[in-house]
Amino acid sequence: NAYDYAHPDDLLKIAKDLGEPPLIMMLDGVTDPRNLGAVVRSASGFGAHGVVIAERRAAQMTASAWKTSAGAAARVRVARATNLTRQLKAYQEAGCMVVGLAADGDVELPDLDIADGPLVVVIGSEGKGISRLVGETCDQLVSIPMSTGLESLNAGVAAGVALYSISQARR
Repeated sequence: NAYDYAHPDDLLKIAKDLGEPPLIMMLDGVTDPRNLGAVVRSASGFGAHGVVIAERRAAQMTASAWKTSAGAAARVRVARATNLTRQLKAYQEAGCMVVGLAADGDVELPDLDIADGPLVVVIGSEGKGISRLVGETCDQLVSIPMSTGLESLNAGVAAGVALYSISQARR
């Protein structure tokens, strides 16, 4: 039973139809389907308009991802892009700001002043983070402030924290 993927442009239309500034999550190099499911669940809980994944070398919407999403996958569209960098540029041309979560980000998440506008949030893999090309395409790199010692959060947790912070700014 194959999952019916959206096209990345569909996610902009979903936001437009709701009269809301787009809020799109993109996963870069996340290979664990349970992490994808957790991101979809957070996206649903905090009003994101969809999740973009790469067609290759990335977790797909498998039964495991669907199960972890706890039903959220029925409400939040997952889109596949052949090339993440190219897709980010298309989103930028459509008026979105692109922020990447990075441990060494220039700005801390609570200080992000563009959170209430059209936004794409890129989350990399645990350990490796976002890839170089994707990082260079981001308008801003943002860090989640944490107590020292812990280097990275898994994608599902990072997405939840980022989406919560953004949802507060959009109130």
